Amino acid sequence: MHPTVPGFTYRRVPVADDVSLNVAVGGSGSPVVLLHGFPQTHLMWRHVAVELAAHHTVICPDLRGYGASDKPAENAGADGTDGVTYAKRTMAADTVALARALGHDRFALVGHDRGALVAIRAALDHPDVITHLASLDVLPTLDTWDVMHGTSAAVGFHLYLMAQPPGLPERMISASADAFFGHFLDIWTRDPGAIPAGIRAEYLAASRAAVPSIVADYRASAGIDVAHDQADRDAGNQLRMPVSVLQQDWGTALGFDAAARWRAWAPDLRHTTVSCGHFMAEEAPGEVAAAVRDLVTR
Repeated sequence: MHPTVPGFTYRRVPVADDVSLNVAVGGSGSPVVLLHGFPQTHLMWRHVAVELAAHHTVICPDLRGYGASDKPAENAGADGTDGVTYAKRTMAADTVALARALGHDRFALVGHDRGALVAIRAALDHPDVITHLASLDVLPTLDTWDVMHGTSAAVGFHLYLMAQPPGLPERMISASADAFFGHFLDIWTRDPGAIPAGIRAEYLAASRAAVPSIVADYRASAGIDVAHDQADRDAGNQLRMPVSVLQQDWGTALGFDAAARWRAWAPDLRHTTVSCGHFMAEEAPGEVAAAVRDLVTR
């Protein structure tokens, strides 16, 4: 029996040709969509979702390529390294289609880690659909690569590994999947008890079964996603809606001004540095839920 978000109902929703997403839906009121990160599933929102459901319709999908959602084969480009199947633009379109299928033409969007990159792209591509945006513990893709340099970039070794052409990273990760994915669950958590054994086992099993699609997601972020961000930067496009960012103090660790990086994209910004670990929706769910509630009143 797989763990679930308490009180939420589950369904599969078609969002694109041959792609359906597994989604948990609960509560009532103005819609909020929550997008999970790596190496997790929608279950990372289990505390936040229940709290928000008191006043909102809360929609928690597994991203394409993750959890119980469909995992289409990567559409490789001409050079064999990336394609559109796991571009954040494609995954953002999934999110908009999901909300629309559930009856919501406009909604607030919250993303953590990989889900935050999808959320940022959705807000740039669909500014009339996304009313509010919250990002947990990432920089936009273009900035992420820009701040990674020297020996401090070792913290992001997985970004470089999964950026490689198809074949090697998939074989290496599959050969020791639990050790690979478990490494991040261990080193990115300040409160190990925030991810209990049953949830950890669920994350590991889901990730173990999705190595090719997870790698494809990361590979896209070293190729087509950068191109999309650069096009927006060159055109002067910004995030038009109110934006809240919760972030660990990566700027001090890696030598950059995180709030300034975000302000270049988001004129209406609230940037908060948190004291918990990366998995803040599980380590500090009350703080995250409060930030979302504050955001949607702006």
